[in-house]
Amino acid sequence: MKTESNDLMRERQKKLESAQRLGHDPFGGKFAKEFSMAELAAQFEDKKKVSTAGRLSAMRLMGKTTFCDLKDETGRIQLYVKPDVLGEELYRLFECLDIGDIIGVAGDLFKTKTGEISIRVEKLTLLAKSLRPMPEKWHGLKDVEVRYRQRYLDLISNDEVRELFKKRSLIVRSIRQVLDEKGYLEVETPMMHSIPGGAAGKPFKTHHEALGMDLYLRVAPELYLKKLLVGGFDKVYEINKSFRNEGISTRHNPEFTMLEVYTAYHDVNDVMALTEELVKKTAERVFGSLTVGEGENKIDLSRWERVSFADIMKENFGIDPQDPERVWIEKINKKGDLIKIDKGRELSRSQLINIVGEALEPGSGRSKKSAHPVFVTDYFTELCPLAKKKKENPYLSERFELYIGGMEVANGYSELNDPVDQRERLLEELKSKGKESTYETLDEDFLTALEHGMPPAGGLGIGIDRLVMVLTGQPSIREVILFPQMKKE
Repeated sequence: MKTESNDLMRERQKKLESAQRLGHDPFGGKFAKEFSMAELAAQFEDKKKVSTAGRLSAMRLMGKTTFCDLKDETGRIQLYVKPDVLGEELYRLFECLDIGDIIGVAGDLFKTKTGEISIRVEKLTLLAKSLRPMPEKWHGLKDVEVRYRQRYLDLISNDEVRELFKKRSLIVRSIRQVLDEKGYLEVETPMMHSIPGGAAGKPFKTHHEALGMDLYLRVAPELYLKKLLVGGFDKVYEINKSFRNEGISTRHNPEFTMLEVYTAYHDVNDVMALTEELVKKTAERVFGSLTVGEGENKIDLSRWERVSFADIMKENFGIDPQDPERVWIEKINKKGDLIKIDKGRELSRSQLINIVGEALEPGSGRSKKSAHPVFVTDYFTELCPLAKKKKENPYLSERFELYIGGMEVANGYSELNDPVDQRERLLEELKSKGKESTYETLDEDFLTALEHGMPPAGGLGIGIDRLVMVLTGQPSIREVILFPQMKKE
């Protein structure tokens, strides 16, 4: 197979040299592309003089006439090439072309006997010679490994993939429009932090030579955005990259896109309302419907449900948030049908909550996957070191997680703005994590900012990659990231 590929590359190299001998630059410069393929189809006018450019995707010889397909990101158009129309010199250049070459053409529009819009080519310019052959399955590259490693071939071969990423761009644009219309200010905060914080997750570590200090790629922008609330901005948001030095799966990529939104004088209920508005307006603007996905992945965005995590724990295990760890383990093992914990295993309270929570939440796989969005509320306070406690029950926090299609998509809460309580809870988190902690000190700069006074606020984080997965019905996060992280070949 490799020998065959090398032979094809040698043939293409010979054609490149032939084009050069004819006096043509095989990697030309600027070209006056007047129309896209879609515009040529939409604005058809018989015998209209046009020029366009794209990649050759097919060539069919019929007697002395060659029909070619020329593609760009908007579609395809047929080229009609004859020696007596193109002229002897340019036809010799045409004979140097291969499928995959990028060319510019000029000529007049017409319709063939079958009614297909075509260009009768009068001028031809070689803009980029393709030295490697295109994939065997030009119209539908299926090899997942190749698709992800060489995304450019995926985009060339699969029109639906290209359309998917256009949809992703529209989704992000819609989110920005909704927030901008509501008076939010888009900001940018640092991506290298001296202390990782704002979310649970193992960070990537790097070193700054000039400063002589270790830094971490951010796991979340939260703490910096809260500092902006302290500084007097009431409504801020950021769409940018965050990083977690953890596993890769259909739902996890170490580099991912997050939306974080902070609103002064709001609480968790306002944040849930904003989340619903963002998702619904985006679906309507991009897809024209509140029903997205197909088949098993179909989601009804017109119905939103709220369920209590604390109630689920009580109903399934009889567990109350104030129960000590030994009681938790006894009750969990007594139930036994969902999970079982070894009696000799030492687990912190937070670890226990996470184990049980993963078994019960809508995205666990043990629970029925809902066909509509579900807000899970009333998380135990120990899981939420940055969220306010509920006044009526300090064991529970004013926090939610949003699940759509069985997958966590968003997280939000009433932000904790009490600097004394915040310090105590961060210290407790460090203590409970012990050796598992990725850092050994508090973010004193953040705590100092809180001590200057932060207004009560609601905070929201939405995983953009996961939201795109849900709205487009994709099964893997790699399908919605242009260049997902891969192991070396």
